[in-house]
Amino acid sequence: MERPNRRALALLFILALAFTMRALTANFLRAHLNDPGWFPFGIYSAFDRQAQDGLDGRASFFRIDDPLRTDKAVYPPGYPLWLAFIYKLSGHRSPAVVQNVQWILDSFSVLLIVGIGVTAFGWRIGLWAGGIAALWPLLATYGTVPLADAPTSWIVLAAVWMLLLAAKRQSVAWALGAGALVGASCWLRANAMLLVFFWALALLLLVRASWRRRALLSAGVVLAAMIVIAPVLVRNLFAFRAFVPTGLGAGTNLLEGIGETQRGASEFGAAASDIELIEQERAELKVPPDAPFDLYYPDGIRRYRERTRKALAIIIRHPFWYAGSVVRRMAGVMKYAGEPSGIYGSAGVNVTSRKTLPPAWQGGALALLVNALGMLQSVLRYVLLPLMLVGLVLGFRLDWRMTALLMVTVFYYLVVGSMIHTHIRYGLPMHALLTIFAALTLWRLKEFATWWLGSLGKK
Repeated sequence: MERPNRRALALLFILALAFTMRALTANFLRAHLNDPGWFPFGIYSAFDRQAQDGLDGRASFFRIDDPLRTDKAVYPPGYPLWLAFIYKLSGHRSPAVVQNVQWILDSFSVLLIVGIGVTAFGWRIGLWAGGIAALWPLLATYGTVPLADAPTSWIVLAAVWMLLLAAKRQSVAWALGAGALVGASCWLRANAMLLVFFWALALLLLVRASWRRRALLSAGVVLAAMIVIAPVLVRNLFAFRAFVPTGLGAGTNLLEGIGETQRGASEFGAAASDIELIEQERAELKVPPDAPFDLYYPDGIRRYRERTRKALAIIIRHPFWYAGSVVRRMAGVMKYAGEPSGIYGSAGVNVTSRKTLPPAWQGGALALLVNALGMLQSVLRYVLLPLMLVGLVLGFRLDWRMTALLMVTVFYYLVVGSMIHTHIRYGLPMHALLTIFAALTLWRLKEFATWWLGSLGKK
């Protein structure tokens, strides 16, 4: 069979596997949409309320008319717009319909991982990475949760692909595209706002081109991102007469990240959750129990900045202790197997016939196949991290520039992202990119097995 035909068949297999795993996982999640352990409905309801208000004409999707409503700037406006689009298109307004749309699109997103792998290391690595991403319960689970994390990840992965193409082809156009997509991702979640500055430095140092060309690539990434993000920043500036980033969560997460540690809670008095923080600030500000009061209303910007100031003061006084807590968070979000890491979230659910199939289908050949897939997922959980670590070494030996460029994004989500309270779902782009290094190890193991079996045959 000709190579293009084999690749096409491999891609079809990867897509079929991705659709199967996400459809099964979606069945499980659909039955647990009322369980906050699997679906944080409180977060979804904030987006849902904005989407429904916009559709019904009660509020603008973008404009903020009341400068006192600082709670309107907590999240960027992109995800409510996305929900409104799905609601309008489907005629239904529920998380279930959003879930159906997102798990289907997430199945196609494995092709982004294939594309990144192909661009970095060739077709074999790209296809192996796509297969891992299709099967991996972490990506399958959060790809079926109706929140902004998975759509944000698709956009960031597309941006990473453009970044690699920009570096390989020394193309300013691809660099502009990469930056613009990172900016677009910040309309859904603000996590990647600083990522372009890391990319700009990487392009400046890693691309094999003249200094002028490298400077153009770096500037293009940053400029495009800033242009796309600018409307949200300008909106907040006019609404509140203050510089407010695309979201207000960073300062809160920074303080709560300190509060989630034993020392942070007992010695520094930092709150570990939104509920604790609200009650703590209500008492400090002497707000009556029956008065409207939440994380960002009233006077949300001043309180957000005060949280940031408190957290930074603690970090400056205790830098080594804080560095240790960051390392523990990094370990928490990289815990793919065993018991869930508590506050950092579950690494996904394995499919089984009992969990993911209707009662009438929980027997026979189909149930056997689903259980076999679940067992493969279980094995993958335990071997994936070692495969990634070995693959990282292999990647630097094979093409250190491409590996370093990929690792900039991994570093950003793992290290920079862990400097505040984090969750395993916040770093979906990082986890997806690491499948490429696991694929490198599997490819080398396959080559070694082929050589070894061939040498036995000759004997």
